[in-house]
Amino acid sequence: MPTMKRRLVVAVAGLGVAGLTVTLSGSPADASHELTRLTSVPAVVDARGVTAPNVLSPGLTEHPVAQGSMKLENPTGAVPYYGYDGDAPTLVPDPAVTQAPGHNVEASKTEPDKNTYLRLRGLHGADPHYDYGTHFLYQGHETGSPGYLTRINLDADDAHRVTLLATTQVDGTPIPDIDGSTWDPWARRLLFTTESGGNASVLQATPDLNSTVQDVSAVTGRGGYEGIQNDSDGNLWIVEDVGGSAVGTKAKNPNSFLYRLVLTDKTDLTKGGTLEALQVISRRTGQPITFQPVDAAHPDGGAFTDDQKDLGNYGPAFATRWVTVHDTAVDTSGKPFDANALAKAAGATPFKRPENGQFRPGSNFREFFFDATGDTNVLSSANASYGGWGGIFTLTQDRPGADTGTLSLFYAGDQAHTGFDNVTFLDTKHVAFVEDAGDTVHTQRAAFDSGYLFATDADYPHGAQPVRFLAEGRDPSATEDNLLGAVGNGFQNEGDNEITGIHYSDGDPTPGGILGAKEPKLFRDGWRLFWNQQHGDNDAWEIVPAQG
Repeated sequence: MPTMKRRLVVAVAGLGVAGLTVTLSGSPADASHELTRLTSVPAVVDARGVTAPNVLSPGLTEHPVAQGSMKLENPTGAVPYYGYDGDAPTLVPDPAVTQAPGHNVEASKTEPDKNTYLRLRGLHGADPHYDYGTHFLYQGHETGSPGYLTRINLDADDAHRVTLLATTQVDGTPIPDIDGSTWDPWARRLLFTTESGGNASVLQATPDLNSTVQDVSAVTGRGGYEGIQNDSDGNLWIVEDVGGSAVGTKAKNPNSFLYRLVLTDKTDLTKGGTLEALQVISRRTGQPITFQPVDAAHPDGGAFTDDQKDLGNYGPAFATRWVTVHDTAVDTSGKPFDANALAKAAGATPFKRPENGQFRPGSNFREFFFDATGDTNVLSSANASYGGWGGIFTLTQDRPGADTGTLSLFYAGDQAHTGFDNVTFLDTKHVAFVEDAGDTVHTQRAAFDSGYLFATDADYPHGAQPVRFLAEGRDPSATEDNLLGAVGNGFQNEGDNEITGIHYSDGDPTPGGILGAKEPKLFRDGWRLFWNQQHGDNDAWEIVPAQG
């Protein structure tokens, strides 16, 4: 007989607003329209050395589905826990240990990154007699060594809650640290990005125990890839996050691109395809806006051009077209290639660190929303007029495979809304973007990261503002790490918590279930909302309606 499953139900006190008793509409069944009634909460203040809980809009609460110190059901010496490596004798700072190479005062945090939720049958774990259920949440891990893949078994008990899927690729090469993920329903593979031009920038992996993990960079190229998403034609859209050279005062030269991979056979990524990059046409000259290197003639590169000013401010839409970066029918070497360098050579348009994007449900994959993180420094001289705060863009096309389209700035960032990272749609007219502004900005503005809900029909150019539905705090472990990091001495873990992995899905693994294909139903019909609180305790959360 299979072991009896039990749900992990955790009562979380203090995670929402005091007296939080209001549900979204009184019953989850008719809750979708209630997004318009969500109200903002204040940002959590950054007070040095002080921990603070997360705060959610009234009507919402959250519970952890996994925690960093949760023992894997199939641990190894190097990877014993969900969110901690095995490179130190303790998971908390040990005063008897001097921080030095090979002598960590605490274990390295692995930082589970973007989530992918799937409903699958017949999956296995370390226990051949256990029923692992049908609801699973997948992550790659952004830091630590080795890199690895985990699966949170949402229907399982604590002992079987998290399964280690793989630490190596099929050729025995260690998995690099992971940033983005998605499910490719045509290939029946998970896709993971590594945000590194020097190793396997895209991996494909099977979803079960002892996952087969394969580097497919000979087709996708290598770059600082993070966001990855299918369209309805089976193309892959890839968002790159590569910081440029420092210019001006705390500013960075735009250096990252938006890619589209048109596959030869959408059921088998290894058969090749054509990688394209987005080119934006200047409103002033009618010529492509291209990468400008930092050199003697252009000491600021392209950071302070009129075109960059136009991109960073509201105005008429830009014309766009896709330019070919690489074609496996031409380059038959089967070797990985530098996508970032080829995008520059092809005249594609660089952005200020875009990280993730998604298609708007109900748009028939004709509207793609993506963010630009910006310079993540309150002192950047590009903040005022040249996109230093980052923002959100909308690319509109007649169809997902169209050669041309238009690009508009949907939202211009500011000090309170900067460092946008992950994105998810909660219905056809509301999209959530979350911040990863970093410790420096937290200190400068005295506020931690937040998650914002944007209405796609709001008038942001004329003063409308998004709803802060999630104000992230700082957990006890992150508070310690922040203090230890300030001391230095080679301390390896990052400080303040970061919001990542915001993901809303019904888990449908078929082509009809790709993000953007269905109209999301708020907390009903199997739709579930997850996010990861990176660094510190490394909690994975599920947001649900508050009941009362």
